[in-house]
Amino acid sequence: MRREIAYSLLGVLLLGGAPGAGLAQETTPMRAEGGAHTQAGPEQDGLTPQQRMERRFPQNVRVGDLIGLPLQDYDDRVLGYVKEVVRTPDGQIVLVMPFGGWFGYGGRPVGVPIETVAILARHLNVLDLPREAFPELPTWKDGEGMPIPADDIIRIAISRR
Repeated sequence: MRREIAYSLLGVLLLGGAPGAGLAQETTPMRAEGGAHTQAGPEQDGLTPQQRMERRFPQNVRVGDLIGLPLQDYDDRVLGYVKEVVRTPDGQIVLVMPFGGWFGYGGRPVGVPIETVAILARHLNVLDLPREAFPELPTWKDGEGMPIPADDIIRIAISRR
């Protein structure tokens, strides 16, 4: 009797893994036609950028740890590197990065709202701004915000893949 149970379990493991492993599971496609990632965009969910950020479980991070991190789009292409973190007069936090230029360096500075990005390991994912929107972002001027000291703690959304 024990031998029959052992052979049955061995057969299940060899043919289909654990019981129920062969059942269909819901999956989300990672790439759509043309190689772009798919995701419900900001215009489809009806939430503000701040509400979307709160859904991404924001965590504390030291401002100095964000300086130099790359900002990447859905295809893991580097858009630029964080040059400084500033607070605008209305209290919003903006990541300033050079856009354009060569390999993310030497372009014109643009401000990316912190609500539109999420941190993943040692880079930042731009989630709510498509790559095509970056050339239309206004050029950031130094007097538009107050730089946040490197030792200050702010909150940023977290991401996973």
